[in-house]
Amino acid sequence: MNTATKPKHIGRNISRIRELRGMKQEALAIAIGVSQQSISNIEASETIDEERLSAIAKILGVTPSAITNFSEESVINYFNNFYDNSSSQGNSFNQGMFATFNPLDKLIEAYEENKKLYERLVQAEKDKVEYLENLLKAK
Repeated sequence: MNTATKPKHIGRNISRIRELRGMKQEALAIAIGVSQQSISNIEASETIDEERLSAIAKILGVTPSAITNFSEESVINYFNNFYDNSSSQGNSFNQGMFATFNPLDKLIEAYEENKKLYERLVQAEKDKVEYLENLLKAK
């Protein structure tokens, strides 16, 4: 029996964390300034350089070590323990559970992030138009 462990597939971990965050490849690509195809290639890679890993981790809201040490089992265990601990506080699933954050704050935070992303996209389009206009003037 072979007891050697497979090396962690960093790209697959990035993909799973991104999916758990509800983020599309395109949004991650825009946030770190690369193409969607680059994100696809990164997620297909077993390894990734530290600088790029740090940038991706920051966007995903996790640490680089959280990406490298990510496992499906730990996520399942976390949610199982969460359910087990919360359900022991009463016979209703949500009895005794309190939000540790203000949902309106999270909504406003998401709005602000989306607004910044939209503004960057609009600016990129304006830059393209300006570049094309300059090309036409040069002719």
